[in-house]
Amino acid sequence: MIAAVAMAIAAGGLIGLSRQINGRLALTKGALGASFWNHLVGALALGISALAGWVLAGGPPFPVGLAEVPGWAWAGGTLGVIFVAAGSWLVARIGAANTALLVIAGQMISGALLDTLRGVEGAPLRALGVLVILAGVAIPRGSKG
Repeated sequence: MIAAVAMAIAAGGLIGLSRQINGRLALTKGALGASFWNHLVGALALGISALAGWVLAGGPPFPVGLAEVPGWAWAGGTLGVIFVAAGSWLVARIGAANTALLVIAGQMISGALLDTLRGVEGAPLRALGVLVILAGVAIPRGSKG
C-alpha cells in the first residue's frame, strides 16, 4: 500500500510539472499545439519503452488480440488529448494551483459518481472531499475585497 501511495504522489507531481511545461508551450504553440507535442513525444517514449521491454522480456510489446478491443476502449486517447489541451490552456489563464484543484475536483466528482453507480461502499460520502477542494478554490477568491 505504501508503494501505491508513493507512486500516486509522484504521479501527481509529474502531472503538475507536465502542466507547467505544456502551459508554457501553449503560450507559443496554442493549447492544441502543446497537446500535439505532448502526445507525439509521449508516443515516441512509449514506443521506445515497448521495444526495450520486448527485447528484455522476449515477447511482443503490444497485447495480442488488439482487434478484439471494444470500441469504447479507444476513447481514452481522445480524452487524453482533450485533457492535456485543456490543462495547457487553463494553466496559462488561471494558474497551476487553481487548474490542479479544479481538475482534481472534476476527477473526484466523476470518480464518486462512477463509484456510486457501480455500488461501491462509501462512495457518496466521498462527495465531501469534492466540497473541501471547491472550498479551497473559492475561499481565496471570496477573501479579496
